[in-house]
Amino acid sequence: MFTVFKDFTFAAGHAIRGHRGGCQNLHGHNYRVRVHVAAAALDELGMVIDFADLKRILSEVVGRFDHAVINDIPPFDVRNTTAELLSQYVFEEVATRLPEGRSVRRVEIWETETSCAIYEAG
Repeated sequence: MFTVFKDFTFAAGHAIRGHRGGCQNLHGHNYRVRVHVAAAALDELGMVIDFADLKRILSEVVGRFDHAVINDIPPFDVRNTTAELLSQYVFEEVATRLPEGRSVRRVEIWETETSCAIYEAG
């Protein structure tokens, strides 16, 4: 199995509904999204996926959050905006856009340099 990953960054605001600490208030992060993609066989060029193609996919999925309030963007207008739920969302959305024979293995959502949530294939 071959695996590659690509990082994508965006700045956004959010508020965690129902949180009892400061996170229930609108605040922001400089998010880093890391998506790991795997394939059992490489393509004709010797790649799992071209990094430019993976960047385009990530831009489609999370680019709309950049400089926005995540709570205003479906499905997060009704779903909470935790890093855990964001990682699951990115995993599922990227998976639908990958070429045949490629799979998402892991998505990491970093809110800070020391805080990360992960959703990965079981």
